[in-house]
Amino acid sequence: MISDVYFPRINGVSTSIQIFRRELERLGCPTLLVAPKFEQSWDDDERTTRVGSRPVPLDPEDRLMFPRELLTACRNLAGQFDVIHIHTPFLAHWVGVKLAKELGVRSIETYNTYFEEYLHHYAPFVPRWALRAFARRLSRAQCGSVDAVISPSMPMADLLRGYGARSPIEVLATGLDLEQFEGGDGRRFRAMHGISEDRPVLLHVGRVAFEKNIGFILDAFSDVRAQVPDALLVIAGEGPALQALRKRAIASGLEDSVMFVGYLDRESTLLDCYRSANAFVFASNTETQGLVLLEAMAVGTPVVSTAVLGTKDVLERGDAGAIVVPENRERFAQATVQLLGDRDLQRRLGKQGRRYVEQHWSSDVMARRLLELYESLTSTGMEHPPARSEIGVDRRTLPG
Repeated sequence: MISDVYFPRINGVSTSIQIFRRELERLGCPTLLVAPKFEQSWDDDERTTRVGSRPVPLDPEDRLMFPRELLTACRNLAGQFDVIHIHTPFLAHWVGVKLAKELGVRSIETYNTYFEEYLHHYAPFVPRWALRAFARRLSRAQCGSVDAVISPSMPMADLLRGYGARSPIEVLATGLDLEQFEGGDGRRFRAMHGISEDRPVLLHVGRVAFEKNIGFILDAFSDVRAQVPDALLVIAGEGPALQALRKRAIASGLEDSVMFVGYLDRESTLLDCYRSANAFVFASNTETQGLVLLEAMAVGTPVVSTAVLGTKDVLERGDAGAIVVPENRERFAQATVQLLGDRDLQRRLGKQGRRYVEQHWSSDVMARRLLELYESLTSTGMEHPPARSEIGVDRRTLPG
């Protein structure tokens, strides 16, 4: 596996890689990972290789690996792997495709980033139409340079086909290891942050980036407070939009009602944070999967969310334990107020969400499907990339 991002950089891609690696190991398929070095240390296993890197301009949280060092590190692993799995579309893609051709091995790429709605946040000086056209050409070219593509959601797969991508595209989400979501103490989190036990708490977890549409959440929360004056919005995570959102909260008169708590440890304080909330609120338009929605459901926190792209896959079923609304400030606020005012509804949706994740989003099931895809790609005597019907993942059937 090659990726331009991994822990200690916290985001959905890092989480997905970690989950799949752990589950594939359990299935007897060990993986090698090549990822960038960060300034912060991380407790890597012996199958992880770190490559020197520097900060990315305009996005210092991420790292740009040194191309020659990356290529050398990957070449040094030659003979130890059967498939190259690319997780990000930057240097990891370039090196992964080059290496696959050099070594005569199959390559597969997970399309994790919705560039069409992503780039304009980081290059606002470029016309959106130009960025959109560039994103589509880039996606089409990259998908065509690998033997198969994994899309975390059906809408994303449909978009890629609409761009003209010709490689086989398989819909395969990450899933969750539910054992990791058994703990957590909401009272402990509230006590730590001075939040009274009876105060209504809304929660948003994720990278604090412009494309996450957290500004919309703040606007809707202003309307929520008009009806629930003591409501508190907790925003967990960090990112390039953090200072802008702090200023926006102050300008909206919300400085005493919005709490930014930064990154939280996934095995302790994050679980406490999830369990402290009466509702999880989300409105991102760029998610290719929406893992944080599944995490909230896994701990029994009811959800109010829009359903776009990857989040649509998660939420479109009626038994998902969520209230789904359009990106409309008034309707989003109304749904949130309704949920905050009905404890029975909170408990019912919380139980429903947990059951939904248990039945349809197990990480073990997803890893088995990925392993089947690897095995199909490496079948002896295969002269061409497998057709969709040949790969052991039914693209017509989403989880559940």
